[in-house]
Amino acid sequence: MDILSKLSERLKELMDESEINTQSLSKEIAVDQSAIARVLRAERMPSLKTLVAFADFFHCSTDYLLGLSDKLEEKVFKNRPPFGEQLTLLLDHFKISKYKLEKETKLTEETVNRWHKGKYEPTVESIVRLAKYFECSTDFIIGRES
Repeated sequence: MDILSKLSERLKELMDESEINTQSLSKEIAVDQSAIARVLRAERMPSLKTLVAFADFFHCSTDYLLGLSDKLEEKVFKNRPPFGEQLTLLLDHFKISKYKLEKETKLTEETVNRWHKGKYEPTVESIVRLAKYFECSTDFIIGRES
């Protein structure tokens, strides 16, 4: 099962367990109903901001939502820093250069530089790619956990 399908399934389960509908969730997390509906229908991956809003609302990890972990534990995560700052911390933590990251993940120099300068946030797919590359959680990649 692909990540978007798993996300859709997990989000539906969490919404059912919480007895919350799309309209109420939309109001709670300040995300347009249509964006939530597209995720629920497995039509479109949410933005990173929306994924984190889902995880924060349901007090779960982004790995759980994405189906990268089956462990559902209620946990409060840190507020995530801007991704440019987090990327600097990741490069330092894993002792890797931007050049090596680009080459080994097949990310373009332009993409990594835009993230580093804070011009763009990575897609959820890119976060998953980085988590697999570094062999860590997506929450660690985005700075929600230490």
